[in-house]
Amino acid sequence: MGLTQPSPPAAPDIQGLFDRIAPVYDSLNERLSFGLHRVWKRMAVRWSGAAPGHRALDVCCGSGDLALMLARQVGATGTVYGVDFSAELLAVAEGRWQSRFGGELRRTHPLGPIHWVQGDALALPFEANTFDAATMGYGLRNLTDIPQGLAELRRVLKPGARAAILDFHRPQGWMAEQFQRWYLEALVVPTAAAMGLTDEYAYIGPSVDRFPTGPEQVRLARQAGFEGAVHYPIAGGLMGVLVVSCHARI
Repeated sequence: MGLTQPSPPAAPDIQGLFDRIAPVYDSLNERLSFGLHRVWKRMAVRWSGAAPGHRALDVCCGSGDLALMLARQVGATGTVYGVDFSAELLAVAEGRWQSRFGGELRRTHPLGPIHWVQGDALALPFEANTFDAATMGYGLRNLTDIPQGLAELRRVLKPGARAAILDFHRPQGWMAEQFQRWYLEALVVPTAAAMGLTDEYAYIGPSVDRFPTGPEQVRLARQAGFEGAVHYPIAGGLMGVLVVSCHARI
């Protein structure tokens, strides 16, 4: 008899988890990716198509990395909204924004505003056809309803807009799968344990196992209404970026 895969955590459990890890979220990402997460995030911003003057959205914005990158991309004439359901992570994001681009620095390096919004990725608090570009970093895998999350993202994007969704990727091939399992079990979980977060980070392995493969993500995106969808494996197949697009109306 096969083993039954554990059920995914409920939304309040996930919300509580991210509230607890908020104080060390950035330092953990830096250590666990050897700093490469910043490269992957810049790739996602570029693939999102964000440009000067755009209104851009970062869903599941966490501590604000992608939102800050989007702000630089859309410039002084653009606007960025960062949405997350963790109030603690939003507080970290706001603090980073103020410390990096507040006061005098904002006058010498003008950027448009970033609005930090506590909200649910499954019921985004925006009207339809609001955004020119969007990103999501390590959020899709944690949604309790991935098809609904993709449908909501499609709803709030304008015709012609694109979104780039960065997350772990279920690698194809025995060696890649074994390497990812080693990475999670020998590096991620022990590092989290050393910071007192054993339970909080034990969920990552099962969440990756449940996560749709690249081709499955493309299929789900098209079912959600995206006319264009391509999945790009990166980092040797350990990570992936799903790029989705809404064709402009003629």
